[in-house]
Amino acid sequence: MTSAQQHTPHHGDSHGHHHAEHDDAGQAEILDLDAEVLAEHIASITAWLPLKGAPRHIVDLGSGTGAGTFALLDRFPEAHVTAVDTSAGHLQLLREKACARGVQDRVSTVQADLDADRWPDLGTPDLVWASASMHHMAHPDRALAAVHELLALGGLFAVVELDGFPRFLPADAPENRPGLEERAHAATDSFHAEHVPHRGADWGPMLAAAGFTVEDERTVTVDIEGDRSEAIGRYAYGSLRRIRDTAAPALSPEDLTALDELLDADSPHSITRRDDLAVRTERTVWAARRA
Repeated sequence: MTSAQQHTPHHGDSHGHHHAEHDDAGQAEILDLDAEVLAEHIASITAWLPLKGAPRHIVDLGSGTGAGTFALLDRFPEAHVTAVDTSAGHLQLLREKACARGVQDRVSTVQADLDADRWPDLGTPDLVWASASMHHMAHPDRALAAVHELLALGGLFAVVELDGFPRFLPADAPENRPGLEERAHAATDSFHAEHVPHRGADWGPMLAAAGFTVEDERTVTVDIEGDRSEAIGRYAYGSLRRIRDTAAPALSPEDLTALDELLDADSPHSITRRDDLAVRTERTVWAARRA
């Protein structure tokens, strides 16, 4: 799972198709925090998949720094995962993690633009996993057709999408500007509509049109209290920081001042100092089979 880039302040945007210029350490940090904070939810999704047998070859499309890759390796100890991403930096971090975990023999990486006319040879996987990546495709119908052709007969394609950006603050926070977080996200709506038109899409009909049989669909509610992990404060800070510049022109001066206070690590009002944070969002999973 992945998170925002400067050009697209939407959670999951580690897998962009032509934005290597935005491949930076801050984005990788958000992806790693996302993986840490949401690890239980990722594991629950991998356990839910309606597989007919344990997959031996898995392709992780838009792998980022490896949240899905390592969850899949944990879930399927006999499997090999091919991690595909446009970012060389993220794939390097993924390989380093694989070595640190002692699973480097079970992972291979492929740098590729999934919006390209032709994909590299990714073998014939029996499971393809795409978490928070499909909505960034410029031509999702073409990408879905490519997955259908790639997948082994009877194989499963798991599409996981977040329902927008996670929320972290209570509705009445911050005290001087209640509801600021919602207004900040609303301020990015027109940007999203232009740059990420498939965000929030219903992938069921598109999967069916590409020749898949959609066997199941599940929505997972994420609601993690901040006291579960100190990483949640850093996750909230990094996430809001990445939408700040996009939201700023549409915010009132008072809202922007309050947002900047939340993002000032030295301020007593910093979001990292709050004890009332939570991670609230939803994930929808479509399980589609190549008949």
